Amino acid sequence: MPGNEVIGKEEFEEIQDIFQNGSVLFRSGFDNLRNNRYKVKKFENDFALFMSVENALAVSSGTAALRVALAALDISEGDEVITQSFTFVATVEAIVESRATPVICNINKSLNMDPDNLKDLINPRTKAVIAVHMLGVPANIKEIKKICDNNNIFLIEDTAWGCGGSVNNKKLGTFGDIGTYSFDFAKTITTGEGGMLVFKDKKVFEKASAWHDHGHENNPSVPRWADTRQSSGFNYRMTELQGAVGIAQLKKLSHVIENQRLNKFLIKNELEKIDDITFRDIPSGSYETADALIFFLDSKERAINCREELLKQGLGTKILPEAYTWHFAATWTHIKEIFQENPKLVDDLNPSKDILSKAVSVPIGVNMNKNVPEYIKNAVLKTIH
Repeated sequence: MPGNEVIGKEEFEEIQDIFQNGSVLFRSGFDNLRNNRYKVKKFENDFALFMSVENALAVSSGTAALRVALAALDISEGDEVITQSFTFVATVEAIVESRATPVICNINKSLNMDPDNLKDLINPRTKAVIAVHMLGVPANIKEIKKICDNNNIFLIEDTAWGCGGSVNNKKLGTFGDIGTYSFDFAKTITTGEGGMLVFKDKKVFEKASAWHDHGHENNPSVPRWADTRQSSGFNYRMTELQGAVGIAQLKKLSHVIENQRLNKFLIKNELEKIDDITFRDIPSGSYETADALIFFLDSKERAINCREELLKQGLGTKILPEAYTWHFAATWTHIKEIFQENPKLVDDLNPSKDILSKAVSVPIGVNMNKNVPEYIKNAVLKTIH
């Protein structure tokens, strides 16, 4: 798990700096105590600079980032939001929490949103699309953006697994109206929990900033207890402790991605020697974060057997096939809102199911034993023969 593999003295020193200078753990205010230490604000500024955008907003989780994005775009009851069948359940939970209706799109062999199916799902109630850059591989984001632009629909990029990736040198999360990121303990960089949003429009940023803080506009001309507000909101603030860790982690992001890309290359180089497997499609111009290497066997049974062989080698898989039900919308029968508008959804998502059921996802770390690529190849060979 990348970000947590590189936690070290740098994160500790950033946290220590808080306690040596006022011990203020709240993201704003208490100016007379904190000796000009604003860790969340610095993390936001550093992140915006890295992403080449004007405004970034840190929040308490990646899920919170999605919920704030929907609120900032005024998405609510009666609106439809399209997202993809293969994603973490949080993507749909955020839509449901906004009281909008989730609409589920099939994936293609990239394991990301299928633009052709997206076109078929758009109707007058469609207000936004949430495209997910799943497990480090960019979605076909340029085509998806074109579809959204042609239909006057907002585009949100769920970049939980794609932080630091790009397409044609443009960072993932910066193609749409809002990009969201996750910093949980298994992500490319981590603050334990935590998330971030980046924005195309400053007014949308200002609305999101207020909404994530109970409506507070943080007006510098008045004290916080007399702060101005124009809307309600909720509490999705990031703490200074998270911000401190984020500052240190962001400095390591390029190193993390470079190592993951190298390790993925070494593993794939071994697996390409096997004729009976294929790999997920990678859109042209992609710079992957290489969170995982996904390949396909010829049956669900072989995919499960492959995981068992990998476990025997002291290795494992990531999401596919073992955590399939937490990441495939057709299995989320506990979220009734998914099926209210489309009781035939399970059948409609059979194309996605057929792709996912035969997939094996191998996690890619920052630090890898030199024997791992061969161990993975041997496990796959035992599965096939």
